[in-house]
Amino acid sequence: MIKLLKYGDVPDEEIFARGVEAAAAQVSAAVAEILSAVRREGDAALLRYEEKFDGVKLAALEVPTEERRRGAEEAGPEFTALLERAAANIRRFHQRQVRNGFILTGSLSPHGLAEEGGIVLGQRVIPLDRVGLYVPGGTASYPSTVLMDAIPAKTAGCGEVVMVTPPRKDGTIAPAILAAAEAAGVDRVFRLGGAQAVAALAFGTESVPRVDKIVGPGNVYVAEAKRQVFGAVAIDMIAGPSEILIVAEGSSQPREAPRWLAADLLSQAEHDRMASAVLVTDSMELAQAVRDELEVQIPRLDRAEIARASIENNGKIIVVGDIAHALDISNALAPEHLELCVEAPFAWLGRVRHAGSVFLGWHCPEALGDYYAGPNHTLPTSGTARFSSPLSVDDFVKKSQYTYYAPEAMRRAAPDVAAFARAEGLTGHAKSALARLAETEEV
Repeated sequence: MIKLLKYGDVPDEEIFARGVEAAAAQVSAAVAEILSAVRREGDAALLRYEEKFDGVKLAALEVPTEERRRGAEEAGPEFTALLERAAANIRRFHQRQVRNGFILTGSLSPHGLAEEGGIVLGQRVIPLDRVGLYVPGGTASYPSTVLMDAIPAKTAGCGEVVMVTPPRKDGTIAPAILAAAEAAGVDRVFRLGGAQAVAALAFGTESVPRVDKIVGPGNVYVAEAKRQVFGAVAIDMIAGPSEILIVAEGSSQPREAPRWLAADLLSQAEHDRMASAVLVTDSMELAQAVRDELEVQIPRLDRAEIARASIENNGKIIVVGDIAHALDISNALAPEHLELCVEAPFAWLGRVRHAGSVFLGWHCPEALGDYYAGPNHTLPTSGTARFSSPLSVDDFVKKSQYTYYAPEAMRRAAPDVAAFARAEGLTGHAKSALARLAETEEV
């Protein structure tokens, strides 16, 4: 049964505690060994690890175009149409994130007025050449992740989008995953999972091209692999277990509130045993009703054993005095997903400082965002929403800046540049600037 905590009656450590992940040292050492082997041996190591960890002996790593097409067709026309509807929503949202570069000319006086010519400054927004998408498999397949990761990359204009995903026991990729890859425009697909897939994307092998950035969630081994290859390649974030926090207002609750809230909590608890589902409410009556409803709904789930472990180990219901206090707790926890189940959600939205994605009102379950609404579902976890953001088009571009000074503009600036350089003790910098004043002048 989920823990029910009344704020003030238990230590704050219990209120703000998070689940404990797998032993970091053990995971780190295992991942380091895998990365090293893939870097040394290339495809041979990938094939060995796929047989060891995914239980499949592969003849080839890449999924050929014809196999991709046939697999996608197996998903069926109804699911393909659903993917297209979801993809349209996701594409429309992410197209609004596209940034353009800018150009500044002249220079600015202290009063903000252009007073000198001969200067051009600018910034360019450049799509990454090649990006890698990690799409989880194992206990479940996630075509939604294909859409959420590939569509922003394509919208940004990346040159090539490469996807890795664990194969099934027969070496094939789930039709739903292949159908999503077709809908999102993925360029290449590889049968690879785990830390070895991250290694292949980071370092490149005979079959798998090296990418500039790796994005997408995975288990603790995938997360640790991304941590260790960072620097050799860019990454989006270190994803931890999935999280949901629901702020629920007792005074505005509809009759169905306990059933809805229990279902929303379980929508995250079924992900894995380390997932975290938290309800914060100002109503003890609602808290108790949700706790009872969880016991009704858990046995009905296909993944009941996983959901039960998540709810009992990491779940909690916290009862507070009012919604303002509930939001203080939410901001402190900085959840991946936040549902505001209150009468006036937009009135409270400004109080939310730290959350990956916010779902407003009683009729906006987090599952809507997982699949369909349009905002991205690859989100900061483990409290990192305090300083990081959802996956977006920005993750698939880089920025480059440029400067042009005409001769006269450089002569005007040279004394200031030289004075600044001397203040830092860098006379070579000063000489470089002053050399433009006169060809024969001693600088």
